Amino acid sequence: MRFFAAALIFFGVAASNAQTPEVPHKMHFADMTLTIRDDARREIQKDVDALTQHPRYFNIKVERAKTYFPIIEKIFEEERLPLDFKYLVLQESALIADAVSVSNAVGFWQFKDFTALEMGLRVDKEVDERMNIHSATRAAARYLKKNNFIFNNWLLALQSYQMGGGGVQRSVGDKYNGARHMEITADTYWYIKKYLAHKVAFENAVKGEPVLKVSHYPITSAKSFSELANELALEESLLRDYNKWVRKDKIPADKTYVVVIPTGTLSSDFNTLNIASTSKPEVIEVKPTARTEKKRHNNIMAIQAMPGETATELAKRAGIGITEFLKYNEIAIDHSVSAGTYYYLARKKTRLPGESYTAKAGDDLWLVSQITGVQLKRLKRFNKHLTGLLKPGDVVRLDNTKPTTTPAVPVLEPVIEETSVIAAVDSDSFFNWDVRPKEDIAEKQQPVIQPEIQKKIMKDSFRLELRQADSSRQQPTSHLVKQGETLYAIARQYQVGVTDLVEWNSLDLTTGIKPNQVLLLKPSEKPPAHTQNSQPQFIVHEVRESDTLYSVARQYNVTIKDIMEWNKKEDFKLARGEKLKIRTQ
Repeated sequence: MRFFAAALIFFGVAASNAQTPEVPHKMHFADMTLTIRDDARREIQKDVDALTQHPRYFNIKVERAKTYFPIIEKIFEEERLPLDFKYLVLQESALIADAVSVSNAVGFWQFKDFTALEMGLRVDKEVDERMNIHSATRAAARYLKKNNFIFNNWLLALQSYQMGGGGVQRSVGDKYNGARHMEITADTYWYIKKYLAHKVAFENAVKGEPVLKVSHYPITSAKSFSELANELALEESLLRDYNKWVRKDKIPADKTYVVVIPTGTLSSDFNTLNIASTSKPEVIEVKPTARTEKKRHNNIMAIQAMPGETATELAKRAGIGITEFLKYNEIAIDHSVSAGTYYYLARKKTRLPGESYTAKAGDDLWLVSQITGVQLKRLKRFNKHLTGLLKPGDVVRLDNTKPTTTPAVPVLEPVIEETSVIAAVDSDSFFNWDVRPKEDIAEKQQPVIQPEIQKKIMKDSFRLELRQADSSRQQPTSHLVKQGETLYAIARQYQVGVTDLVEWNSLDLTTGIKPNQVLLLKPSEKPPAHTQNSQPQFIVHEVRESDTLYSVARQYNVTIKDIMEWNKKEDFKLARGEKLKIRTQ
């Protein structure tokens, strides 16, 4: 992306000269009043300081916000969403169209693929609307409104953007539903405090006219980039830079798409440009040998960060793409690079068998991950009892091996009866309560069972009956949709795929699901085939340029799984001209 060349000379960096904004004791958010307690104020202020400490990089984000906020504000007004939510996009992606998180959330508003599909976005090999500022912003607005409908509380709707409506219901309940005044404390969910830091940092900085302006251009018919570039008298490469949501050469015609058009005379890169200022620019001297130095850290290729570098610059110096760099190091696009820390250029290890790390002052799990080369998500799984900053002396396990301490086994005192034996069981065998004693022994010598043991036997038998009853219970074949449920949550509950639910119920993802709707949890049974047609009949479909497995499956009213089985496909890729066997109904 790029800025206006001429305007750069006159652009002032007010944030570089002004003081860092201070977090107030009270804030207005949406239609709510927030009282911020001192412990939370200190925490939020640290984030504000981190966001504004490098004026050069802060102002690049400010310029992106000035460019895109008019589009976002217009859509929010149409959707009746409070404009305060516009600062959330800076927190999610720093307004980078093709930003990818470590959990594979993509685009301006960081949607995962299944949520994007639920919100009506198209995500396939031709189009990824998560990278379209218009489509993704409208989807984000509707997602936030949907969750506010559950809570009648915009702050909880904000929290649900990170953990889902169900997650908020489980963690908070309904005690704040409808609240118009809330306190922000140290115990408030971290995502909310991070958002408030972005609102404080950028609220005053984004006022004024942008250096770069964009306009939108609706497309209703299929057009290639070259055709559109000729039509608009623009360079094709420039058009692609601002419309990364188009993954092929052609914009399809299945619906109206909005293309972003940059206007004015443009200069070099929008993402890494150092905005001109009246003060002397910051210069960091680096020895030539140090700029390309890489080394193996914990047997993984890594590079050491230098003072003042951003994640983008570090990835460029390392010679890898920013998406891979962020994924390998499990960081966000706006991560504040720590000078001297090693950043990896390949995937970290999943574990170090039998190893552990003793925490030092200031350590957290991410820093331990960078020091040891073990993936952060694995460390969190191995050390669920450790959160936030670690205490000096905390032991961080680097694999999932349990501690070797032997659990204490209760010692049972033997019960001695003079006239009878309860039961004798060999040490290498199991006692079978169902085997009846021999008749002559049973008549002459009835075993005496102590009351405590008898209770235990009855309890174990009852548990066994419960387990048997549970295992014999049939898997439900349908589900009644409740208020606030999503397709993804229902799919996880019954361990089926989202796309399966869509196919089994012929759902339209643009309208979503509604309360009291009944969803089938397995394919509807097909009527048995006539005996005379014992051999299956197939037709051949030749793959066109625009075909996907999903579109072919819909065309012939079959499932994606069927097509893959009939053609022994191991992945979802299709090649133009490929012949697919389709079984006739």
